[in-house]
Formats: sequence, structure tokens, C-alpha cells
Amino acid sequence: MSATTIPVAMAFDRGASEPAAQRWAIRWQLYLGFIGLALGGLIGLLQAIERIDIDWYDEAGLAGYYQGLTLHGVLLALVFTFTFGNAFLSLTTIRGFGRPLASTALVQGAFWTALGGVALASYAILSNQASVLFTFYSPMKAHATFYLGAVFLVLSTWLTSANQLLTLRAWKREHPGERTPLLAFVSIATYLMWDLASLGVAVEAVAFLLPWSLGWMETIDPQFNRTLFWFTGHPIVYFWLLPIYVSWYLMVPRQLGGKLYSDGLTRLVFILFLVLSVPTGLHHQYTDPGIPVWMKSIHLFTTFAVIFPSLITAFTLMSVVESAGRARGGRGIIGWIRHLPWGDPSVSAQLLAMLVFLLGGATGIINASYTVNKVVHNTSFIPGHFHLTVGTAVALSVMGISYWLVPYLTGHALYGRRLALAQGWLYAIGVLVFARGQIAGGLNGMPRRTAIGAATYELSSWNLDNWLTAIGGILMTISGLLFFIVLIGTLLTRKPATDVEIPVAETRHGASETLPVLDRLGFWFGIAVLLVVLAYGPLFIAYLPLNRTSPGWNVWQVPGGGDAWVNVLAGVWLVLAIGGFVWFWRMLQSAVAESRRSKLG
Repeated sequence: MSATTIPVAMAFDRGASEPAAQRWAIRWQLYLGFIGLALGGLIGLLQAIERIDIDWYDEAGLAGYYQGLTLHGVLLALVFTFTFGNAFLSLTTIRGFGRPLASTALVQGAFWTALGGVALASYAILSNQASVLFTFYSPMKAHATFYLGAVFLVLSTWLTSANQLLTLRAWKREHPGERTPLLAFVSIATYLMWDLASLGVAVEAVAFLLPWSLGWMETIDPQFNRTLFWFTGHPIVYFWLLPIYVSWYLMVPRQLGGKLYSDGLTRLVFILFLVLSVPTGLHHQYTDPGIPVWMKSIHLFTTFAVIFPSLITAFTLMSVVESAGRARGGRGIIGWIRHLPWGDPSVSAQLLAMLVFLLGGATGIINASYTVNKVVHNTSFIPGHFHLTVGTAVALSVMGISYWLVPYLTGHALYGRRLALAQGWLYAIGVLVFARGQIAGGLNGMPRRTAIGAATYELSSWNLDNWLTAIGGILMTISGLLFFIVLIGTLLTRKPATDVEIPVAETRHGASETLPVLDRLGFWFGIAVLLVVLAYGPLFIAYLPLNRTSPGWNVWQVPGGGDAWVNVLAGVWLVLAIGGFVWFWRMLQSAVAESRRSKLG
């Protein structure tokens, strides 16, 4: 059964629910994410082949390894994931409620804000004034436009979330006493988690890094900023993953021809992620000084607690997949596997992503462990792990989702179905080879964030690991090329798509069997805030006053480059920042007024 030929689970008037003014903004935000995926993937190839002493940074017009690594991380971990999430979950919110988003201004504003953020950060990185990696740890000091671009990207997600909440309010007025539709519920829960999680990096950028980069603050406290970053830095993983979980839970079962097991269990999983995702950041700081061991231990337990919704997900999805395979005639312990619709490129890509993600989850448990983490901390084991998670569970699933999503948004038939099938398999094989090289190298002491090809201390035991990393990276790049051939072919083809709809699954145990408390998003958000206060409050109180003693460092820039621009343009960036805030506030007021007018109408 193909994702491009499946009818929806219930009657759905696409034209009535997606006004053209909202549709184009969703579509172009998705395209912006694809641009980030393409450029970030190409630079990933440079990162991979550098391991075997092939240096193409000059040919690519880049200053070196760290500028490339910054581009790779920012484009893929921030631009690609944020814009896809904004576009996809805006669409699922529309589909879930069966009505347009409450504010056209906000959905368009999310696109323009994201585009502005990408433009600002790209200027800083491409001019070699922000080679601070995607974690942008101080005291490494980037150009102000880098931090301002990050702020604008986060603002785009807040605009999307505000639109979801306004739409929820409008829907509840029209449907008093009814349960929130499951697809809309999980979409909103994802962004509520992120609203809370993103406060850390927002405070870091606006209150400290941006004024510091503009010269208004001479020194900074790197340890405190690092803690603010990881306040956001671990739950951002779930912001990457949960849009994919929306597809795995509510779309893949329909594409398989099966049903989701339980409405209530699905809500519980997303509630657990909402409540437990944020108070986990200190497990990234096990080796950091200045943080009490008892505080790190609390975050150890909360990090392991997040494993429970992941385990529920594993068993729920396995049940769905096996039931669908048996319903198609599969027999025996594993005989049902070959009866799954492997000929559907959207399904096969997501099933492969699920399988690879099992290894990502297992390696993540190692990272979360207080003692075992010290074996792999700051080694290449870590990028091996997250290429199995965000690099596959997210990236490969997005590619699979795109095989029905792009035809749905454009009305064009999917181009190159066989190429699309080959692309998913090639990517899965490539990332497994790549991760094997990185993980084995990490266990042999290979450091991460290091130009290994240029290192004078390279060990002979790393040779095989480096070659596996390079070979896997090349295979992933070829797979990415196939994906964009299919994507561009779909955009250019004149063949219309037929019966293309959003595949939404039915549930065996529906909303009528769900406990009312599992539909109270406000209540669970309050619990999440309380847990964050308990997990971080004592640390922040004990930490004050700040130890702002460190000046900024720039160890990558050629002499004479860029620093003068900070002084020349400081006033401009201040105007932009204030103007951006005023614009955001006025758009929010406009959205509320628009919602009230629709209510009166």
C-alpha cells in the first residue's frame, strides 16, 4: 500500500482547511529545511573524507575544518530540524482539528522569521566570524549576527506554537466538552515541551551572548552559559524526534494498512516526553566542575526516566508493524516481516529508520550513565551515537515522509519511485558503516570535534575506523543525492498526483476510552514546569552571583577579518533586535484579534 494512494481515515476537505495563504508558508518553510539538509549533507562529506586525509575545504571555499563543522551542525541540527518541525506540525495541527490555523500572520511570520535567522547566521558563519560549532560554547566569541540568527530561529518555533495554541482555543470553543483530536494533541504537546526547553538557550543568547558579542559586556561566565545551553541542549533531541514520532504513531500504521493500538497510551507517551525531557541537561555535564554531584545524580535519574516513553514507543510500534504484517498474510516468528509494504519508499525509509534507531537508543543509555559516560565522553563515540538518532531516525524518516508530503503539498506525482526505494536502503547501510567507524574509534580514544586527518597524534588503531567513517559518509552522500533527484523531479514533473492525502491512522482503543486527565495539556505543562524548577532551581540559586571573568576568544579567524564589523554595526543589530521583538509582539496581538474576529463571525 502506497503513501501516495491511501485515502484519509475520515472525510477531510483539504481546500477548506488549508487556505492558500497558509499553505505556501508551510511549503516554503519545508523547502528551506531541504536547503539546509542539502548543504549540511555536502559539508558532512568533507567531514567524513577528512578522516582519510582528503582535504577539500579550500575547494569548497571554506577556511577549514571548524568552519565546515559549524556549518554542518547548524544547518542540520538547527535549520533542517526546526523548519521541518514548523512546517510538518503546522500541517498536522490543521489536519487534526480539520480547520485552518487560527492566524495566517503567524504561520507566514514563522517562515519569514526562520528565513531571517538563517540569513543572519549564514553571514556570520560563511564570513568565518562564527566557527563556534552548533553548541557555540563561550568563551569562543562569534559575530553578533550568529546569535541574532539563532534567536530568530527560536522565535519561528514560538510563533508556530502560539498559532497551535490559538487554534486549540478556537477549536475548543466550537467543540465544548470534546477530547482534543489525537493528531493535534501530540503536535501541540511537542511544541509545549520545546517552549519550555528553549528558554535556556533563549536566555543565554539574548541576556549574555548577544550583548557580549556587541561589546556591551566585556567578560562572561562560560560555566553558567554552558549550563543554560544544556538546559536546552538535551531536550532539543526530543524536539527533533517527536515530529517523527507523530508520523510513526499516527501515519505509519495507516500506511501499513493497520491500526494504532491506543489513543490513551499515545497521549501518555507524549505527556511523559513533555514532563521528563527538560530536567535532563546536566547529564551532558558529568565532567564539568562547579556542579554538585547530587545535582548531576538527579539529572541521571530523570534522564533514565525518559527511557520509559521510548520503551513504550518501541513495543507499541513493534505491535503495530507485526500486526500489519500478519494481516497481510505473514506467518511464523519472522515470516510476517517480508509481507510488509517494503515497495513503498515512504514506508521502507521509516521502517529502516526505526531499526537503526534501536542502536541509537542503546548507545544513548551509555551516554546517560554517570560512570560509563566517562569512557566515551568527548570521543567520536558521541557523533556515532547521534548519527544513529538525529542522523537517521530523524533525517531518514523525514526523507520517507517527504515521499508523500511533497506530492501532497504540490499536487505532483512522486518521481522515481525505484530511486526513492534505493535511497532509503543506501542511507541505512551508509549510516551503519559510518557509525561503526565513529563508535569504534571513540572506544579506542579518538577525540570528537577534531581534524583527525591533520592530527599529529593519530593512532594506527584508528585507521580502519577512519576508513569506515569515510566510506559510510560517501554512501550517505550518494543517498542524499538520490533523495534530491527524486525531490527535484517531483517538483518539476507535470504528472499530477492522484488521491494524495495525509495518511492518518485509526485506533483500536479510541478517545472515548481515554482518561480525561490525559487530555489536560495545561495541567501536564504545569507539572513539567514544577519539575524543571526542582531540578534546576537549587543549582542556579547556589551558583549566583555569576563568575564573569572570561574575555572572548577568537582562535580561528584570519588577522584583520570581521571584528571591526561588530563595532560598526552594533547599533544596527540593536535596532533589529528591538524591532524584531516589537514585530513579534504586534503579530501576536494581530493573531489574537484575528482569532476573536473569527469567533464573532
